[in-house]
Amino acid sequence: MLQVNFLRDDKERVLEGLKKRQFKNLELVDEAIAADDERKRIQFELDSQLAEINKISKEIGLLMKEGKKEEAESAKSKTAQYKESSSELKSQLEVKENDLLNILYQLPNIPNELVKSGASADDNEMIFQSHPVEGLGEGAIPHWELAKKYNLIDFELGVKIAGAGFPVYLGKGARLQRALVQYFLDKNVEKGYTEVNPPHVVNEASGFGTGQLPDKEGQMYYINEDKLYLIPTAEVPVTNLYRDVLLEEKDLPIKNTAFSQCYRREAGSYGAHVRGLNRLHQFEKVEIVRIEKPENSYAVLEEMVEHIKEILTDLELPFRVLRLCGGDTGFASAMTYDFEVWSAAQEMWLEVSSVSNFETFQANRLKCRYKGDGKSQLVHTLNGSAMALPRIMAALLENNQTAEGIKLPKKIAEYARFDVIN
Repeated sequence: MLQVNFLRDDKERVLEGLKKRQFKNLELVDEAIAADDERKRIQFELDSQLAEINKISKEIGLLMKEGKKEEAESAKSKTAQYKESSSELKSQLEVKENDLLNILYQLPNIPNELVKSGASADDNEMIFQSHPVEGLGEGAIPHWELAKKYNLIDFELGVKIAGAGFPVYLGKGARLQRALVQYFLDKNVEKGYTEVNPPHVVNEASGFGTGQLPDKEGQMYYINEDKLYLIPTAEVPVTNLYRDVLLEEKDLPIKNTAFSQCYRREAGSYGAHVRGLNRLHQFEKVEIVRIEKPENSYAVLEEMVEHIKEILTDLELPFRVLRLCGGDTGFASAMTYDFEVWSAAQEMWLEVSSVSNFETFQANRLKCRYKGDGKSQLVHTLNGSAMALPRIMAALLENNQTAEGIKLPKKIAEYARFDVIN
């Protein structure tokens, strides 16, 4: 969530940033500033009346001591009037604070100056590609056919049990999935991340804290009786570990990694691009989360990018890195890099990781600060997929298919304890 002082003091930068995103409701900036002005006016009036009540209360005590009962009763009458008025002001203040929050919740983060203006994925910048790509030639088949051929994943059985988008992994398919998870976690821990195992459900406050609510409410599974949401990513519970926390400077940086199941309704997703593992309602992912001092966060973002590149290099997959344009950058992010792997049989790029710097946007919602040099200030939060499993699995199957079977990259074969699927 953006801070009102930022909207007021850097209004021109805010408006330019929103335009980069193709954000249409620019009037919300002025509405937020006006709502904050009114909130301040009410607060000042309330504080003045409370101060007057306190002053009169002291006077009443002195008058009673001096035996001036009549004057004391008159002062009590004034106090009662002020109390009634202040009670009304408190109600007005609560309404205005909620009005302000509702406006701020609608404003996305301001993109970093390096982020280019753009409307869609077509405007994203490619900043790195591992090597040229090409198809596998005649006879190559997509991963959903490979999964059936080698009895690795049963999509129809998943439909029977839960519905489309809930595959069942079998035999070497399940073992490969488990090997990838373990490899990703080990790789992250080697880089200094602390492994955590968070809940897979969160409350409403946690959803608001990281920006899933109210922006992505329709994409999350909701447990009505308990008022809980199934997590779309481990980012949500892990980042919320630090909600309403005042950290000490010595505590930073914080580096966490977590494996979780992820649940996304993916409402409105149809077509050939969602076949097989390309888009699921339930999938496994390993996440990395960073809590950083503001002056370090962009160097850390680049460090996280290099870490993901190392993982993909170990997987021996052709990949590229994109810096997202304003219109394709997520609601809460100030800068995002997407990683895509080449799907040789489908001859298309598949997104497998997204690494983002949220600057203070999440921290402001979370009320996560750190104390240094005698003052407290908001931290910067960052997160990334390291990695999301379904499309990695799809690319591994497709890109490594041979006449003798599917040959696994050396690193993963060590974890899976087999090097070929046949």
